[in-house]
Amino acid sequence: MQISSHISLKPFNTFGIDASARLFAVVRSISDVQELLQHRDYKNNSHFILGGGSNILLTKNVDALVIKNELKGIEISAETEEHALVKCAAGEVWHDFVLYCIDRGFAGIENLSLIPGNTGASPMQNIGAYGVEIKDTFHELEAIDLETGQLVTFSNADCEFGYRESVFKRNYKDRFIILSVTFRLSKKPVFHTEYGAIKQELDNMGITELSIKAISQAVINIRSSKLPDPRKIGNSGSFFKNPEVTAETYQRLINEFPGLVAYPLDNGNYKLAAGWLIEQSGLKGYRSGDAGVHALQALVLVNYGHASGQEIYDLSSKVLEAVDQKFGVMLEREVNII
Repeated sequence: MQISSHISLKPFNTFGIDASARLFAVVRSISDVQELLQHRDYKNNSHFILGGGSNILLTKNVDALVIKNELKGIEISAETEEHALVKCAAGEVWHDFVLYCIDRGFAGIENLSLIPGNTGASPMQNIGAYGVEIKDTFHELEAIDLETGQLVTFSNADCEFGYRESVFKRNYKDRFIILSVTFRLSKKPVFHTEYGAIKQELDNMGITELSIKAISQAVINIRSSKLPDPRKIGNSGSFFKNPEVTAETYQRLINEFPGLVAYPLDNGNYKLAAGWLIEQSGLKGYRSGDAGVHALQALVLVNYGHASGQEIYDLSSKVLEAVDQKFGVMLEREVNII
């Protein structure tokens, strides 16, 4: 087990922030993790687990042991006429895993195509898009408890999934390193095309017979047209959560702002489109130095080249203040701030 010191994390976060790790180790197997737990540098330092680096904003150097999760491998662990359990190692790129499942006719995650990051982070964040969330197909995950060294299995209920939330972002933050995630996928797909512009894009593509591959391609087309490629311009995708408000607050807002974009929820509340709120606050395309609000999707903050993490964080604070001042709604950051 090699542990390096003072390693730049710029290649390992999609914002392209040039922060450094005081100590840095890569784990590629369960035995690597077990060996690391016995290492003096692990025992004598705090630690931070890094996956694909697509949902973090580094505002400072990391004065800890950064553990880069690069476990690989995908396997079909069980199969019936109707379903397949597909197990994916945490270090696999999420979009590659989605394509693996689509190629085999396993449905349920096609709407989550092109979401950046690694598979291990998907349950932590309960990633979601176009009417689908991880919790809908999640079966279980395996993880090592970094306090005890024990292998632990988490069921769907154990993860306490919420909107872009799980127990791993709250009670168990930085306590477990996820090894693999298993999904229960269907061989008889139920198509979700009612969200966003999927139907319109399918029409543009000339699709007359629905398939999970067609829906995946539609999602890829939509995301590619609206969201910046982190390989070309630093970003972490959606920076803010869509806020949930009461029916009373919704009624107040819709009376004052008839163009309000909102979606009714089963609990009687409404989910507001954070991107619309930011745009109406006059910040879509706003730029301060190399930190900016993307010109095509106001939910996305970008690094145009040499912005520091603190500068992007300060911009996010400006967004929060502007939306609150105009609408009386406080947005919440979706990205993990380090």
